[in-house]
Amino acid sequence: METTLDDAAAVFAEVRPRLFGIAYRMLGTAADAEDLVQEVWIRWQTCDRSAVRNPAAYLATTATRLAINATQTAYARRESYVGPWLPEPIDTSADPQLGAERAAALELGVLLLLEKLTPTERAAYVLREAFDYPYQQIAEIVQTTEATARQYVSRARKHLAAERRAPVDPDEQRRLLTAFVKAAQAGDLSALEELFAADVVSYSDGGGVVRATKHVVRGADAVAKLVRAWSTNFWDDVRAVPAALNGADAVLLQRNGETIGVLAVAGSAAGIDEVMWVLNPAKLTAL
Repeated sequence: METTLDDAAAVFAEVRPRLFGIAYRMLGTAADAEDLVQEVWIRWQTCDRSAVRNPAAYLATTATRLAINATQTAYARRESYVGPWLPEPIDTSADPQLGAERAAALELGVLLLLEKLTPTERAAYVLREAFDYPYQQIAEIVQTTEATARQYVSRARKHLAAERRAPVDPDEQRRLLTAFVKAAQAGDLSALEELFAADVVSYSDGGGVVRATKHVVRGADAVAKLVRAWSTNFWDDVRAVPAALNGADAVLLQRNGETIGVLAVAGSAAGIDEVMWVLNPAKLTAL
């Protein structure tokens, strides 16, 4: 292949959306994903490109291996995070640089579950579910055998299936979210309890910067009472603006034209299973 910098830039630009898609699903934040993609670009400029037979495979391999290392660091960093940690929401309404053939491993609730996998398991799952890589190529990328790569993906699928009920269809998801916002704004305790699954969980990510619940709240009664307590002042002058974030319906919470939070729910046949409040200002800058 040609080895001029212009040629290198053209090849990289074509693959870049996929690299970002891999990095974001591994790290859960757009800023960290962008930093990782920039590191891949630097390595692509300085490597012996004439020896690379498949640039797309080379770049994806580089991105994934860097992401595995970065995820190990990120996991350690989150141990000292103040309060519950949630992924950084991203706007998928205009199909930004995610490069996914599928919307797999994008929803906030799924990304949160992926945090419980090892970085290598997470990488194998992302490559398979979001980008449909064959197992042989996954094995080469994560430096293991094909049989082990299959085990990684199988383990990840089982983990998600055990931790998460089958999601409802998008129309029902939208209905649950709309009904929740209405009940939350009104502080309607009975309406909230009716919407919730018995074992609903609420995560409030303020990062220690803004007021948020410091612990995960569990159970329909406890979460409903929490949301009702917030209704007294949290919703003052706040507009709930529908948005498509992480491949699903969500709500931007805006005050005086500024986004102060993101609200998302995960629903199943049992009702709302998860309520996720992303309030940390650092995670809202891109929105």
